[in-house]
Amino acid sequence: MTVPPITWDLGEIAAVTGGTVVGDDSSIVTDVTIDSRTVPTGAVFVALRGERHDAHAFVSDAIVEGATAVVVERGRGIEVAPRIEVDNTTTALRDIGALRRAQLRLPTAAVTGSTGKTSTKDLLAAVLPAAWASPRSFNNEVGVPLTILRTPRDARHLVVEVGSRGPGHIAWLGPVIRPDVAVVTNLGVVHLETFGTTYALAESKWELVELLGANGTAVLPVDEPRLDRRHRGTTITFGIGRGDVRVEKIVTDAGGKPSFDLVADGQQTRVSLQMAGAHQAINAAAATAASIALGVTFTRIADGLEKATGSAWRMEVHSGRFTVVNDAYNANPQSMDGALRTVSAMPGRHLAVLGEMAELGPVTGAEHERVGRLVRELGFAAVITVGDDHGMAHAAGDIAESIESAEAALEAVRRHLRDGDVVLVKASRAVGLEALAADLVAEAAS
Repeated sequence: MTVPPITWDLGEIAAVTGGTVVGDDSSIVTDVTIDSRTVPTGAVFVALRGERHDAHAFVSDAIVEGATAVVVERGRGIEVAPRIEVDNTTTALRDIGALRRAQLRLPTAAVTGSTGKTSTKDLLAAVLPAAWASPRSFNNEVGVPLTILRTPRDARHLVVEVGSRGPGHIAWLGPVIRPDVAVVTNLGVVHLETFGTTYALAESKWELVELLGANGTAVLPVDEPRLDRRHRGTTITFGIGRGDVRVEKIVTDAGGKPSFDLVADGQQTRVSLQMAGAHQAINAAAATAASIALGVTFTRIADGLEKATGSAWRMEVHSGRFTVVNDAYNANPQSMDGALRTVSAMPGRHLAVLGEMAELGPVTGAEHERVGRLVRELGFAAVITVGDDHGMAHAAGDIAESIESAEAALEAVRRHLRDGDVVLVKASRAVGLEALAADLVAEAAS
């Protein structure tokens, strides 16, 4: 029988959340869920209130589906029992996650940054023995607590991906994260719409480092002056060609997968990744630095890196009559640059289906135009932009075709595609290009 990772009574949960139990406070909770449609046996349902949906409308459904109890906000007129009434259910979820984190006695690495968070997390999880890692991109105020709450009892390492949309977000999650190693992959111009300045962006990412104790280790890019500062613990740097951990002689194969020399602690080896994208080499350097901080041997690190596979919709390469590179999960200037350069180096004629890079604030126009010029400079045969491209198509010139919707873009792509082509699909998540990518993958296989 599988032992559940948590076993609490409602009184314990009420104590950590500042809540009040209505009904039997001795009911035992063995899981936590935010989805009323699929309630695990023994779970407490936390009714989150978002911008578009309010889960308080579904607390009765959660009880019908088998929830042991529900966590709701005070004053909402909820009558089901047993329930725990709190001031804010999102804060309560964080506090329940912090209760679980306090019970875990295992080395923990946390990863943040403008780009490369998920890939670095995936690489690190492949290296660390018996690691439990954030699924997909569970990196916000909801995903981080759920990652911690679902950590199995037999895990030996914990890897947490941590996002930030503004100042104070990472610090707010501090009680849940409590890292031994804090990784900042890089700083770019992501989320300037919410951060305002690149300095504020750096300060917000540095919040993760500030969570470290005196024995903690910060893993930082060697070429980022905004992160050149002191903290209470140790620092390990990483980079291309320099740093405590460095990668050198990066090449990519026909599928866009990189090989490189990995150098650290006076040791060197050649590593070939299964994950596509030349930019994965620098992510591997960051994962290596974090692994060294956690005591993993260099040989095991290299072996783990080569076995790592990436998360869905991130530089997935699908080969058939033509090749589809599905990088539709998200986009920003740095990841767009890396994806375009990787695809341009792959054999074949190159096409790109690109959408908006969201939340760039005052640099929105300039960055989209830069991408348009880059597509042209790299020799792409055509680029189809989807939705508001902020001048990308105009900058690309006569190789560009601008399409209003993702649904209509498929026909435009078909007009340009030939057997043997390589087509990149990439945009911020809100554009919704994953369905188009799936359709292209199916057609490539036909």
